Amino acid sequence: MGAHLRTFALFALLTGIFVFFGYVIGTVWLGDWVGAVVTFLLLAGAMNAIAYFASGRIVLWSYRAKLVTEAEAPKLYHILREVTLQSNLPMPKVAIVPTQTPNAFATGRNPKHAVVAVTQGILSLLSEDELRGVLAHEISHVGNRDILVMSVAATLAGAISFMARMFGWNMLLGGGSRDRNGNAITVILALVGMLLAPIAALLVQLAISRSREYKADYSGAKTVGQPLALASALEKLEIANRRRPLTFGSPASQSLFIVNPFSGGALVRMFSTHPPIYERIARLRALAQGVDNY
Repeated sequence: MGAHLRTFALFALLTGIFVFFGYVIGTVWLGDWVGAVVTFLLLAGAMNAIAYFASGRIVLWSYRAKLVTEAEAPKLYHILREVTLQSNLPMPKVAIVPTQTPNAFATGRNPKHAVVAVTQGILSLLSEDELRGVLAHEISHVGNRDILVMSVAATLAGAISFMARMFGWNMLLGGGSRDRNGNAITVILALVGMLLAPIAALLVQLAISRSREYKADYSGAKTVGQPLALASALEKLEIANRRRPLTFGSPASQSLFIVNPFSGGALVRMFSTHPPIYERIARLRALAQGVDNY
């Protein structure tokens, strides 16, 4: 599925959820579901527009990423410029996230508006070849047009989760119909609304196919000709992120990062947007030996 079609599917998902809440609120609170649905349709349209045009900036803001100049990060710029030239893509903007948790991601709605962000921790953890492999992976996401749907997904997942939680707590704290069935309806709808938060975020996460990570691994390794360097980087990053997960940002945006930066048990990792790290490493090592498992 192309990036634009996948993005359209996410917009449709968000619109459908907003319309559902509009119908419920209009029926239970206002007694006018038509007006509420129209209002929420307009709200969904506004959210879609914000997600499309501003999702990249929102993601950077949520992770406190700061755009840096070449004078501030000459080594990073040098490696990234080499990789973009090899990939025949324009040079993206560069940002650094102020955390020692080592990771990287790319965002933006197209290659001309792309930003590649790395954390402070990754710059001290990885060798130059390993960092080159990671940056090639991120640039592959840019070239494959993954960054649009990944950025939009992260933004919409957060919006849906926030709306569902606020709706649920509002209902529990006394909103809704006051007829004889009102209490039961209120409690049921509140529980549904609160449960929709993690479910909606999960649906958005799963909309990002794991195959995109495999493809970015493959493209990045082929671009720089160093699959073992990327495999080594992934191994280091996975271990370091389990030891020191991110403490800010939203798990709904885990799909942006090269490895999952958030803590979580087996169930969370089962539904991760990333393929198992051992499988990614095994494929890269096989690729280095001339075996293409992609």
